[in-house]
Amino acid sequence: MFKHSQLESVKAWLAHPAHAGLPLHARIQRAIRQLILDGTLGRGKPLPASRALARSLDLSRDTVESAYAQLHAEGFIDRRVGSGSFVAETSELAPGRRQWRRAAPRPSQAPNLSRRGEAIFRSGGVRELLSPRPFAPGIPETRSFPLRLWERLERQVLKEAGTAALLHADPQGVEPLRRAIADYVNLERGAHATPDRVLVLTSSQQALALCASVLLDAGERIFIEDPAYYGARKAFDAAGLDCVPIRLDHQGLLVDEIVSEPRRARAVFLTPSHQFPSGATLALDRRLALIEWADRHQAWIIEDDYDSEFHYAGKPTACVQGLDPHERTIYIGTFTKSLFPGLRIGYVVLPRELVEPITVARTLLDGHSAPLAQMTLARFMEGGHFGAHVRAMRGIYAERLGLLAGLVGKHLTGVAEAQVPAGGLQMPCLLKSGLPERAAIDAARHAGIALLGLSSLYAAGDGKPGFLMGFAAYTPSEIEGAVGKLATALQTAKR
Repeated sequence: MFKHSQLESVKAWLAHPAHAGLPLHARIQRAIRQLILDGTLGRGKPLPASRALARSLDLSRDTVESAYAQLHAEGFIDRRVGSGSFVAETSELAPGRRQWRRAAPRPSQAPNLSRRGEAIFRSGGVRELLSPRPFAPGIPETRSFPLRLWERLERQVLKEAGTAALLHADPQGVEPLRRAIADYVNLERGAHATPDRVLVLTSSQQALALCASVLLDAGERIFIEDPAYYGARKAFDAAGLDCVPIRLDHQGLLVDEIVSEPRRARAVFLTPSHQFPSGATLALDRRLALIEWADRHQAWIIEDDYDSEFHYAGKPTACVQGLDPHERTIYIGTFTKSLFPGLRIGYVVLPRELVEPITVARTLLDGHSAPLAQMTLARFMEGGHFGAHVRAMRGIYAERLGLLAGLVGKHLTGVAEAQVPAGGLQMPCLLKSGLPERAAIDAARHAGIALLGLSSLYAAGDGKPGFLMGFAAYTPSEIEGAVGKLATALQTAKR
């Protein structure tokens, strides 16, 4: 029979809010199972008769019988006709073999990971705020997205495709979306793309990881902008690549340093249309020089065109891929910036020789992107809705950038100086008062403001102190209120 403490343990399991979602018989079954696993109920010990336990718990006998039946089916108890129920005794759990009582928890220790696993773990990965707050960068406005239109298009897809939309999809991506992407990048970005060279992925981050693992071996060199997008650097570091930083100026990457670099590299990574985080645009002569360098050395150009849709001053320049007659450029794009992050659709336009190898490689990661979302996006683009949405957002973002730049100039004078970009979703600011970058970031965080430090984006972490301010996802009133809080926080930290 149960001791009083054992009965109270079962009652506590029944009453605990965390177990409220379980039926009563499951709560009883798990409570008794835990007593057995902990060794509180030893092997061969009798359990109360189901009628007696039901009376003690003020429940029906059928409920207790269901719990006992499950325990018996799992091998935790034996039921003997005319004798009752007992904790099971089996050779598997005899002394000297496996023990009922759980071993004491081991002291915390580092996991035994591979070198690649250690590198990935140490990098911290790439994490985004689940609930964005000013001024988290790289986040688009989602509150004005045409959801009803998207829902209507999705219903059309389901009506016409039926259950086919619920099955596996082509690992390269559904053909209508690949065709729409090729048409878009050819028209808007001056690319040379065909549907058979487009690979639909879940994100630009996945594209970077695939390039790192498929095109280069561990230890091989890749030239990378300095400062650079942190997700790219982490992807290349995790693959064991030797990242060689190349400096920038107001015209983008200093390509002469690549051309004259005596150390050979297998690839170069860059964001030429809108450099992250400086906002610089790579000059045409440098683009052409880089293309010739890649052809001469049979190297790859990895072009991340992450937010080129949003250009506010002058006309955007053509992408490097469209200028490259040698097919040495891999063009990466994403819809998480132009539409919404939860869509999880990105893409690459590949040289013909890379389409099959990289498509095969992606099947080892996630198989394919969700077909329903792909087919809906294809209709969204074919109907002209994507272009209309981008144009509307471009106007809204330009106004928000202008507002933010003006507020920084007004309220952060002497503390930070805005570096107004020609496009993108974030604005860099340089600290001017001698206030350490870490102190500024921490002060902002305590005030509920999210800033990304600039110096951490440099290879040696020694760049000019400052921070990035995302503006696209926040209304004018939110921007005004957040700048006021930031000004107070930074002035307090400065004192």
